[in-house]
Amino acid sequence: MRCINDIYVIEFCVGYTLFIFFITLMFFRLIQYCDQMTTKHDQNLIQQLEQLHKTLHFHNHRYYVLDDPELPDSEYDKLLRELQAIEAQHPELITPDSPSQRVGAPPLSEFTQVTHLLPMLSLGNAFNEEEVMAFEKRLLDRLTVTDDNGSSDEAIPEATPLEYAVEPKLDGLAVSLLYENGVLVQGATRGDGETGENITENVRTINSIPLKLTGDNIPTTLEVRGEIYMPKASFEALNAKAREQGEKTFVNPRNAAAGSIRQLDSKITASRNLAMYCYATGRVVGFEMPKKHSESLQQLAKWGFRICPDSKVVNGAKGCLEYFEEIGAKRDELSYDIDGVVFKINSFELQQQLGFVSRAPRWAIAHKFPAQEEMTLLKDVEFQVGRTGALTPVARLEPVFVGGVTVTNATLHNMDEIERKDVRIGDTVIVRRAGDVIPEVARVVNSKRPSDVKHIVMPSQCPVCESSVIQIEGEAVSRCSGGLICPAQQKQAIKHFASRKALDIDGLGDKLVEQLFDENLIKNISDLYSLKSSQLSQLERMGEKSAENLIAALEASKTPTLARFIYSMGIREVGETTAKSLANHYRSLEAIKQADEESLQQVNDVGPIVASHIVSFFKQQHNNQIIEALINSGVSPILPAKISEDALPLTGKTYVITGTLSDIGRSEAKSQLEALGAKVSGSVSKNTTALIAGEKAGSKLTKAQNLGVEVLDEEGMKKLLK
Repeated sequence: MRCINDIYVIEFCVGYTLFIFFITLMFFRLIQYCDQMTTKHDQNLIQQLEQLHKTLHFHNHRYYVLDDPELPDSEYDKLLRELQAIEAQHPELITPDSPSQRVGAPPLSEFTQVTHLLPMLSLGNAFNEEEVMAFEKRLLDRLTVTDDNGSSDEAIPEATPLEYAVEPKLDGLAVSLLYENGVLVQGATRGDGETGENITENVRTINSIPLKLTGDNIPTTLEVRGEIYMPKASFEALNAKAREQGEKTFVNPRNAAAGSIRQLDSKITASRNLAMYCYATGRVVGFEMPKKHSESLQQLAKWGFRICPDSKVVNGAKGCLEYFEEIGAKRDELSYDIDGVVFKINSFELQQQLGFVSRAPRWAIAHKFPAQEEMTLLKDVEFQVGRTGALTPVARLEPVFVGGVTVTNATLHNMDEIERKDVRIGDTVIVRRAGDVIPEVARVVNSKRPSDVKHIVMPSQCPVCESSVIQIEGEAVSRCSGGLICPAQQKQAIKHFASRKALDIDGLGDKLVEQLFDENLIKNISDLYSLKSSQLSQLERMGEKSAENLIAALEASKTPTLARFIYSMGIREVGETTAKSLANHYRSLEAIKQADEESLQQVNDVGPIVASHIVSFFKQQHNNQIIEALINSGVSPILPAKISEDALPLTGKTYVITGTLSDIGRSEAKSQLEALGAKVSGSVSKNTTALIAGEKAGSKLTKAQNLGVEVLDEEGMKKLLK
């Protein structure tokens, strides 16, 4: 009987165990099914979002870039609201390239600084037909050089006449856009060409700027340059609204665009209806761009960018001038403001060969429309003192509206110009203004000259410090001899020191420098680093937060590059390029201070006059005292990276390049040789280490052979560089 009971117990336990196992199995199957359903739901949602992104980007491109909409606004808005509703329920699915993310970022407290991957260069200007012809002649002279015997030393490639990509010069604001893997990650103003302000949230609001690139073969990194502008119709509407509300109107579309793109609140920018045309690329990684500028613009169009429809390709300076006349004739009919046209060599290979001068390319130029001129009365002349002591005559005028702004002052340049134009106080004069150029007195209307006009006389004493005014032989400019004891020169020196291209002290503008100086808080540049937040906050229109920001900016400026520090000193004739050459050559401030005129002239861009200015500057005790005070305040210039001797195997050797190089452009070859320590000269002598001879080498090859100088072909040069 007991055995039977035991069997029942065993059967019950086994049955109960099987029941629990079955229930557990069903439970796990149910969880798995729920997970599958959730995953399926998420995948469907993601696919729905991706389709909405794709559809909205497509119609946005057709409307704002191609100007050929397919959907009515109501249908587009319906799709956008559908996207916004999904993202509101699932914020974790919002991506930076979502069409919903054009507007909505909270207002910024300030703009941060960003560095362009490649510098944004400026352009030289031409103002008439002769200057355009001279521009092309300079290009041809660099691409084709003929020696005294009439033989060709360097040959221009086949494209004759030169082929140019030409386009209207929009009167807007230059910007740089950065895309990583096809998604917009940064927008920046041009700034000083190397660094600009981060305006990413604002450029997102511009519908003609793609948040995500379209098409195939998307680069991993793409830097795009373009001009943000305000269409004429939008400008008129903006001013009409301002007038209705009793607000101040904008003077011209350019000012309106610049003011709109630099709003800290992106919602304001979004309301201004800005647009952009692309005109070039910067750094491109992960894609081989076409060989010509015009073709690169078409590639940008394939990726979704707006390209100016009035751009085209022409041949020779004659074609450029015909295009200039063509655009000028329909200037008033264009939907956007322009102040000229731009001519660029179309071939990237030729662009590379031509290279750059300072901060501008040799291969491009802006042909400006004739300056706008108006007539007004010259009431008086005052003399302003610059940071180098130069006295500049400035005309005080009866206010006149010229080129979109009200002009009350205009430059007279110097006394030679005054005498040449025969300008007198009381004259009726023509005032000219072109683009951003400082207004100038162009000429006198002699028929309106009254009998009581007064001659303009250069003062014998400085109008600021009463030091003697001197004029160095051979110079057109008269200067105050007071040096740094002259308050005007001190003020200008401080303004230059704090400027964007020098130490770039954010918040220290000209007006604040004037205020600090007039309040006796600073007398020279070293005094800036003794300022206290408590002193600054007591100034008019300077609160505690602004004071703290300026102190922080001063602290941040204490580690400039050596090149920027040299430039900030304001040494006569030492610009940015020369400052960089000095820094790279000497690699320390002390070495530059102790250099004599002879050694200085071994530096690129430094001739006898510049060398004498540098030596003179560092001989003056008060300049060295100020530099010492800056160092003691914590200013510590960053020295260029030290290069080992092994990295400069060609130091002390001199090379000359002639003829056409097929694989490496002449400019690139020169740069690579100099990077290895070599000097690249323009003429062959017995001291030349070797001549690098490309195709169609001329007299230099003959001279090298006669002197017994080693001759390398392009392959030999490549081996040398390796």
